[in-house]
Amino acid sequence: MPVVGADTLLRSGLKLAHMRMIVALDDHGQVSAAAQVLGMSQPAASRMIAEMEGILKAPLCQRLSRGVGLTAYGRALARRARAILLELREVDREISDLRSGKGGSVFLGAVTAPAIELAVPAIGKMRADNPRLEVNIQVDTSPVLARELLASRHDFIIARIPDDLNPRQFESREIGIEKACLIVRRGHPLAGDGTVPTDRLADYDWVFQPAGSLLRRTLERIFLSRNIPLPERVLNTGSLLLTLVMVAQSDAIAPVSVEVARFIRGEQGLGGAIDVLPIDFDIVVQPYSLIKVRNRVLSPAAAALHQRILDEIAEG
Repeated sequence: MPVVGADTLLRSGLKLAHMRMIVALDDHGQVSAAAQVLGMSQPAASRMIAEMEGILKAPLCQRLSRGVGLTAYGRALARRARAILLELREVDREISDLRSGKGGSVFLGAVTAPAIELAVPAIGKMRADNPRLEVNIQVDTSPVLARELLASRHDFIIARIPDDLNPRQFESREIGIEKACLIVRRGHPLAGDGTVPTDRLADYDWVFQPAGSLLRRTLERIFLSRNIPLPERVLNTGSLLLTLVMVAQSDAIAPVSVEVARFIRGEQGLGGAIDVLPIDFDIVVQPYSLIKVRNRVLSPAAAALHQRILDEIAEG
């Protein structure tokens, strides 16, 4: 199959609309969904795909039992197209900020503990110097955040690189170890009587993050290593708010980061409505890192917040 050179591509008529189409196909895996996202009909989307394949002289996608999948050519184009669209978004952001007099905007993702311990203080200090700074923060699990980062929806994240993603795609700096604890409502039957016997933990309802989440896997490994039965009555939720409501209104037990427990027990949190169970084992979760996509240049505002978080770590 003939290879199209870079100079040929520049003269071939490849357009930004083509870039958006290949990225939409990569994100959604269906021509109809990509067409809907781009605001066009499915036949028009199909014609655009055929046009792109004609320009590149290579097949970009193939039919699957459900939707379409990108070929090696399609994946290569999608990866580069995503980078091009990101750079254009950054140009738009910087020009818009300069035009409006704003202090810039940042898109950040973080798992819960460093969001509380690092991101919030760093954002507060930046806003003291730059009150017009706009910060968008998503608190979620590492697998969700890493994929959002690769999809160019975040500037950087504070999380962990999932096992199923190639770490060579990222620039990562380990910055902290997350510790967790078990929380219950004030007045819980297990609270207030010293260290809780581990064999009694499985007797109660539990609120866990969804199956496969890192904190849940960590606690399950601890239970199995100590011959503690795994809880059978479990509510699965990724919502911290729902976790706290369930704990406050029942005898359920929930694992949360030490930073979360410290906050909700403090004067600015729930004011003592939650207790930490005294247990005779530590819950240490895999270290988290400050992560960005390799060779992706941060906007000035994002770079400043990235550095402010590093400063927060050094000062801590």
